[in-house]
Amino acid sequence: MDADFWDDRYGSSARHIYGVEPNAFLVRQRFRLDVGQSVLAVGDGEGRNGVWLAGQGLRVHTVDISAVGLQKAMRLALDRGTTLRTTCADLTTWDWPVGQYDAVVSLFLHLAPEHRTAVHRAMARALKPGGVLILEAFHPRQRELGSGGPPDPAMMYEVATLRADFDGLLAFDVLEDGEESLEEGLAHWGVAHTTRLVGRVAEHATADV
Repeated sequence: MDADFWDDRYGSSARHIYGVEPNAFLVRQRFRLDVGQSVLAVGDGEGRNGVWLAGQGLRVHTVDISAVGLQKAMRLALDRGTTLRTTCADLTTWDWPVGQYDAVVSLFLHLAPEHRTAVHRAMARALKPGGVLILEAFHPRQRELGSGGPPDPAMMYEVATLRADFDGLLAFDVLEDGEESLEEGLAHWGVAHTTRLVGRVAEHATADV
């Protein structure tokens, strides 16, 4: 699933493949974010989550591998009267910032096992002390449901997987899996099995943990 794959996917329709409304789990976590805080939205695709966050008064930096997706994100931001900072980059090779964001949001970003742990740990290190990571991804049980997700179950995450990836970097406020009802455009629709995480960097932590 390289840049060409996602450019083709996002460019195949003028509509937003995953819709234009924010992820429901993200909306439920809104109380954790304060107006004016900086948020890094990774793998944000066509921008539905980043644009919603910007509309909540947050300063959003959206990073995605697809230039086509980011173009659609910018148009959505313009339509909604918000602004985004965007970067087109492959998260597996990006020069990740350290200690710069109040929050990182990762929603249905599925990585191959050989890249997953390094990218997840880079997400945590991008947070300031006290910063929060909000993550939702498909669980391997999702392959039985057919309401979205990658074809390879190795790219889906269990609770134990995420606990190990963020070990020593985050304290978990939420770390669970279970069923969700998705209404996210054409690609994520219906009952799904997801893994959800909210983790926080200790106030006294240093960025190079």
